Amino acid sequence: DDSDRLKSCISYGDAQGCCECSRCAADCVAVSWSWLRIPGVLQRLGFTYFVLSLLQTLWGQKEIPLRVVTSERSTLLSFWLQWLIIILLETLWLCITFLMPVPNCPTGYLGAGGIGDNGLYPNCTGGAAGYIDRWMFGDNMFRYPTCKELYKTTQPFDPEGVLGTINSIVIGFLGMQVRRIIYFFRVIQQVGQQCFKVISPILSKCTRDGGFIPVNKNLWSLSFVLCMGCFSFLLLGAMYFVIDIKGWWAGQPFVYPGMNSIFVYVGHSLLGFYFPFSWEMRFQESHWEFLLQSLWGSSLWVLIAYLLYRKKFFLKI
Repeated sequence: DDSDRLKSCISYGDAQGCCECSRCAADCVAVSWSWLRIPGVLQRLGFTYFVLSLLQTLWGQKEIPLRVVTSERSTLLSFWLQWLIIILLETLWLCITFLMPVPNCPTGYLGAGGIGDNGLYPNCTGGAAGYIDRWMFGDNMFRYPTCKELYKTTQPFDPEGVLGTINSIVIGFLGMQVRRIIYFFRVIQQVGQQCFKVISPILSKCTRDGGFIPVNKNLWSLSFVLCMGCFSFLLLGAMYFVIDIKGWWAGQPFVYPGMNSIFVYVGHSLLGFYFPFSWEMRFQESHWEFLLQSLWGSSLWVLIAYLLYRKKFFLKI
């Protein structure tokens, strides 16, 4: 109906362009404020960086040591208080996720709701995470997540919600540890990588959407964070070897959008649905046109990032 169409338009940030209802465009814009999405990717990034900067400012190393660090253990243990806070945060996530009672839903539910789990829990999308977000934000959250189409869900769910932000802080903290290891030892250590590689399959029981804690990007589950941390360590280690140690490749052209990642992200969010970055699909059932459009749009943003690099324009958080 008109109401659902309006909410769909506003969820994707194009109230005037895609509202196809009896209301005029001005009404669409006016109504959109009541459905303004509060959580979001940039909001999560900002809060994550804020927490990590507090950890480093209050309990980090105040200055770069002049002496040569000879022990990996001494370096990592020097940040033991930060590790303790991160462990407490992860314990909080586990307790809320698996112990918090959710009305009319099984405690510790991590499913998608809708037709998932044979339709036993249609209104339990996201479990405790979804319940907290719906209680806090109401309509002011992402109303059309990927699970809505796949699982025919009726409850809104925001992939950048409150509970998942805890694990985004955790994966950001893991990135801080890698930076420290590179700085002090000039090499990517294998301990953390192997640990994450083992723990994540155990938590998910090597299944697609099962196990103790399924690998779920929308929930930012612990297994997802460890799995992505493992792949990130592998990729960073490979890039460090190829670029910094051997000098075989300087990172072009990916270095250009990487130096203006926020500009490219915001630009794509605002302009990605317009020509020349995209166009109306003629072959909806074929993935080839989607692939071509994505490659074309990505290439344009790489070119724009390169031009900004030449102009020495860099947008930072």
